[in-house]
Amino acid sequence: MARRLTPELMDDPDASREELDRSLGFIRAINRRLGGTSAAIRHLARWGSAWTRGEPVSVLDVATGSADIPVAIRRWGLERGLDVRITGVDLHETTLDLAREHVVRESESDPRIADGIELRHADARDLVGIHGALSFDYVHAGMFLHHLPEIEVLTVLRVMERLARRGIIWNDLTRSGVACFGIKLLTLGKPEMVRHDARVSVEAGFTKREVLDIARRLELHTWCRFESSFLTQRFTLAGEKPL
Repeated sequence: MARRLTPELMDDPDASREELDRSLGFIRAINRRLGGTSAAIRHLARWGSAWTRGEPVSVLDVATGSADIPVAIRRWGLERGLDVRITGVDLHETTLDLAREHVVRESESDPRIADGIELRHADARDLVGIHGALSFDYVHAGMFLHHLPEIEVLTVLRVMERLARRGIIWNDLTRSGVACFGIKLLTLGKPEMVRHDARVSVEAGFTKREVLDIARRLELHTWCRFESSFLTQRFTLAGEKPL
């Protein structure tokens, strides 16, 4: 099936705060249960064996949503004595407000979580101008690039590559008949925004062939590796830059 882009209700600047909060909660659950969070951490853990303990490691999370992945990365690092500091950026002001509330809640048991997370309003396409090239060790984008037409997917991946000193993680949805059927089951009885956005997100996802073609066109294929899971219908394109 061809990739189809449909505007998501939660991207509307005037989206209801209550509906947006419910949708972000659903995305947190999907990330937690279907591998989005663990995929990001798996790559960082693979690379983290070479990190120097006590030395800060910086991660940029593009289109951070409710900052659930930054919270998980920060917690993972603290449990291992690693000082991983995450900057999360998002263009949606209400989403950022809800993300700040989520970080505060998650930090009640350990204030060090919030100490290592900064949330900022920014457009992904402008990040090199805002932060400068090579300004973060790693750059992650989770379930974001499927919102974009192909030319902007290429643009944002190039921005991520320019921002990263060490590596990047593109963490997103597989587009397939299996994924479409699965998301219909997972959203049965959910609010309209959740049902609509989940469906159109899968329809805007990517096939392995498309991801590998994008990687080749940007010359990321020489140092990034594609990994996917049939069970969760998720994939990553990730790697560390060659020395």
